[in-house]
Order: sequence, then C-alpha cells, then structure tokens
Amino acid sequence: MTTNEYQVTGMTCGHCELSIREEVSEIPGVEAIEVSAQTGRLSVTSDAEVTDAQVLAAVTEAGYSAVRAS
Repeated sequence: MTTNEYQVTGMTCGHCELSIREEVSEIPGVEAIEVSAQTGRLSVTSDAEVTDAQVLAAVTEAGYSAVRAS
C-alpha cells in the first residue's frame, strides 16, 4: 500500500468532500481516502497500481482541480 497526498483547489464544504470521496472511491485498488475542505488536502491510500493520473482524473470528474502535493 502507498499513500499519496494531493492539493485540491475549489473545495469549500462537506458536499465538496463527499463528491471527491465518491469519485476517488470508484478507482479499483483505492483502500482509504481522507479529504478536507478546510486544508484543501486529499490523501489516498491504495495499491501501487493506482496512478496519480487516475486520482487527478477522478478529482476533475468531481468538478475540482488537484496537483500532487510535494
């Protein structure tokens, strides 16, 4: 398992968090998701096969933008 962090732009509330959580949870291999509108952070724990591109695409599908946090 690996955990990756992302900085998400545009989240303002719990509904935003839920939208992102729902989209990211559909990626096969994702085990855990932590998302915070307050900090603008998304943490994804997954199998090594899950790529940044998949996570970023899911965030975009939810209506937000994100980058891998350094």
